Amino acid sequence: MADMTPIKTKMPEQEPTVRNKNFYEVSLGYTAEMAVKEANRCLNCKHRPCVSGCPVNVQIPDFIALVAKGDFEGAYEVIKATNSLPAVCGRVCPQELQCEGKCVRGIKGESVGIGRLERFVADYHREHGKDKSVNIKPNGKKVAVIGAGPAGLTCAGDLARLGYSVTVFEAFHTAGGVLVYGIPEFRLPKSVVAAEVETLKTLGVNIMTDMVIGKVLTIDEIKEMGFEAIFIGSGAGLPMFMGIEGEDALGVYSANEFLTRINLMKAYVDGYDTPIKKVKSVAVVGGGNVAMDAARCAKRLGAENVYVVYRRGEEEMPARREEVHHAKEEEIEFKFLCNPTRVLTDENYRVTGIECIKMQLGEPDASGRRRPEKIEGSEFVIDVDAVIMSLGTSPNPLIRNTAKGLDVTPRGCIIVDEDMMTTIDGVYAGGDAVSGAATVISAMGAGKRAAAAIDKRLQKE
Repeated sequence: MADMTPIKTKMPEQEPTVRNKNFYEVSLGYTAEMAVKEANRCLNCKHRPCVSGCPVNVQIPDFIALVAKGDFEGAYEVIKATNSLPAVCGRVCPQELQCEGKCVRGIKGESVGIGRLERFVADYHREHGKDKSVNIKPNGKKVAVIGAGPAGLTCAGDLARLGYSVTVFEAFHTAGGVLVYGIPEFRLPKSVVAAEVETLKTLGVNIMTDMVIGKVLTIDEIKEMGFEAIFIGSGAGLPMFMGIEGEDALGVYSANEFLTRINLMKAYVDGYDTPIKKVKSVAVVGGGNVAMDAARCAKRLGAENVYVVYRRGEEEMPARREEVHHAKEEEIEFKFLCNPTRVLTDENYRVTGIECIKMQLGEPDASGRRRPEKIEGSEFVIDVDAVIMSLGTSPNPLIRNTAKGLDVTPRGCIIVDEDMMTTIDGVYAGGDAVSGAATVISAMGAGKRAAAAIDKRLQKE
């Protein structure tokens, strides 16, 4: 008989006024007792709607049933059968829009805490379990993967399990992609990412870092090295800007640069020689998860005042509700229905403030959200000494500019067919490089589909 408690088992967290001064993980995770209690809320529905909401097809009721019995290692094996990065997904997936969004328990209460349980199982295995030896029979075929982010790592892991010799070419000095340069330590500890990467290496995946494809090697040169298929999972790391006056002033960052300096280059750690401006007041422009990450990082670096400036209302924000809630708890101030018009500077072209205009919501636009419209004459100034632009990203043009015959959309996203093949024969692509900036789990789903398509083609050949 399922536990019909209407709300999720609460997960312990650091106190807001403590955690906004450190980079330790905010959510502390379930104990075994909490996990078993939460698992017993699952109804084990016959039609398994939660599974249909998972981009990587984790058999959710099966792993939760094992958690309820206390078989945490068995639960881990169920998850790992389709998910190469469970500790990551348990922390950063938007479960409320995916698996948990389809949970039957959510109709008359809160859904089962699927993400919390996945995180618990993955952490339990990392701390107490031991990876089973995998007997992989090599098939003699070589596949190259460009980018060691969620899409690339997932594709590489799936192909390695099928017997392919997989080499991953990563531009940075550390594997993980957005997991290491974009998502802060307090949401996703880098030790967790490193452990997931090491698990893939035990499958035989070879990861080569500092390999900027388009400069060190081209697509044609990779083909000449004997790789029979190539998967491009290079993400979308090129930041967008507004094009307003003063946007190139000293003290204006893209969220990508700001977060990369903090997360990958350890600007928050004493002893690391990573330049980053120590600010008193900062405005973060945007309303997505990246904007929340940037704002919360700025607070932890010592900023007294952190403002999130967003041109729509709170209900229209694309950021996860949990991230907005945490940001508010951490004393981040939100300026809704406001849009910057220019960045103010001093005689040395350093930021002194940001001029904004108030907005109102009109008719829905192409995205279905109500279009923000200016209220003329409503300009006002926020005094800040730094501005972080978090307006979205697009794929870096380096690969598309050096790969002959690679077709892209006007926004620079790689065009693929139903089998995820690009306009270059034998070259596949997926994740943010194709869709534009999206979620970690959607990129992982693309990596899985590409691996299956590559295997189907190469086995047929």
